[in-house]
Amino acid sequence: MNKTTMTAILASPALLLAGSLFVGRPAPAAASRLAPTAPRLAFDHTTVEVRDLERSAQFYEKTMGFERIPEPFHDGRHIWFRIGEHEQLHVVSGAAAAATNPIGVHFAFRAGSLAEFMAHMDAMKVKYRSFDGKEKFTARSDGVKQTYLQDPDGYWIEVNDGKF
Repeated sequence: MNKTTMTAILASPALLLAGSLFVGRPAPAAASRLAPTAPRLAFDHTTVEVRDLERSAQFYEKTMGFERIPEPFHDGRHIWFRIGEHEQLHVVSGAAAAATNPIGVHFAFRAGSLAEFMAHMDAMKVKYRSFDGKEKFTARSDGVKQTYLQDPDGYWIEVNDGKF
C-alpha cells in the first residue's frame, strides 16, 4: 500500500474500518467514531391522547387491569397508570378524532395466561383478533401467542404470553 492510499484510509473512519476488516485484524480505536455508544436508556412511559378521558380511564382500569397512580398536573386532563414496575401509561384528553394507525403501530403487554386474558375480554365484551384478523390469536414463529385489541380511541394493543 502506498503512502497516498494509507493517508486516505487513515483520514476516513469508514475506509479505516473497511481496511482493517479486509486485512483481518481489529480496527483501531479511531473507527469507534463510526457508532458512538449511546447512554443506557430505560423505558419510562407512553401517552395516548383521547376524546373521552373517563371512558378511556375505565377501559385501562377495568379491561386492562392497570392501577391509577397520582399525576402531577391535577388539571382534569391527565390520568396516569402503572403498567410495569417503573413504567407508566399517560392518558390525556384533547384528541379531536380516534387514532387511525394500522395494527402494526401498537404497544404490547405480556399476560401470564393469554387464554385467561381472552376469557376476560369475552366477559367484558371487548373484541380482539389476530394480527391478520382471521383468528382470535396467532402463534409467532418463536411460539409466543398474541392477540390484538383496540382501546376506545382506536389505539392498537397487543397482548401476548411471552416469557421475557
